[in-house]
Amino acid sequence: MLTQSIRAGQKSGVIDEDNAKRVAVDTTVMEKNIAYPMDARLYERARDQLVALAQEAGVEFRQSYARLAPRLALQVGRYAHAKQFKRMRKALKKLKGYTGRVMRDLRRHLADIPEGSLRDRIIAKLALMSHLLHQAPKGADKIYALHEPDVDCISKGKARVRYEFGCKVSVATTLDEGFVVGMRSFASNPYDGHTLKEALEQVAILTDQRPDLAVVDRGYRGHGEDKTRVLISGTRRGLKPKLIADLRRRSAIEAEIGHMKTDGRLSRCTLKGTIGDAVFAVMNACGHNIRKILAHLLAWLAWIIAVLGTPKIPPSRSYLPADAA
Repeated sequence: MLTQSIRAGQKSGVIDEDNAKRVAVDTTVMEKNIAYPMDARLYERARDQLVALAQEAGVEFRQSYARLAPRLALQVGRYAHAKQFKRMRKALKKLKGYTGRVMRDLRRHLADIPEGSLRDRIIAKLALMSHLLHQAPKGADKIYALHEPDVDCISKGKARVRYEFGCKVSVATTLDEGFVVGMRSFASNPYDGHTLKEALEQVAILTDQRPDLAVVDRGYRGHGEDKTRVLISGTRRGLKPKLIADLRRRSAIEAEIGHMKTDGRLSRCTLKGTIGDAVFAVMNACGHNIRKILAHLLAWLAWIIAVLGTPKIPPSRSYLPADAA
């Protein structure tokens, strides 16, 4: 679909075939549709899901903590708000113990559950909960949402938001028009410079030509790309005036990303899993290109009306009833 939108842009005159040879590349964070991850909420949700699976399988717990755990989860938040962190950590440790007891109790009854899809779901859920309960506070491969275990925590250095939870997305646009010619998602939060090669390969696949020039910001230093000339923001030595002008156009991609986040809803991915991330990113790129094409056609139509005036359409009688005609 992204290839077809690029061809539609070429046919409508928004871009030329040679425009894809000069691109600007940048990365952004596509946040996932999850609540802000807090340990108390995760432990309580894990306990509740384990209890629901046990009830579906007909397993009776010695104690499900259905009354104590929700109250304790609320109390953790109150302690944190009051900055009583010693009490908060004590309550959080107790809540974690409740979830661990429920998990071990269900694991002991696992032999009594017959083979089937329900047993497979319970085994997968037990493995996920075990990972949740044994993960280190600052370790790798942390779980931030039970229904989206592949979400990454990405720190972008923003003053208003310290951390964003989702995946990294690489965007490639034409340098002059801001038309999207490449967009793909990356899991596990790779370094920006390591995403440049795959981003340019996608542009070559979609447009049938390898970009000759790629303009990037300073986060792409140490990229290791040899087939395309890469200009990094802040470089001035040894550059001709034309290349310096192209380098100034790099910041235009920030506005295009902003439009995709507000108009195309790139700021919140609602599809599930890493495949959902990839599909959602490509669909946002298609929508951005279609809006570009429509804006170009509307501007062209406005110019025709301004030059030639409003066309006079002869009255048609096809809409009248048969007796009136």
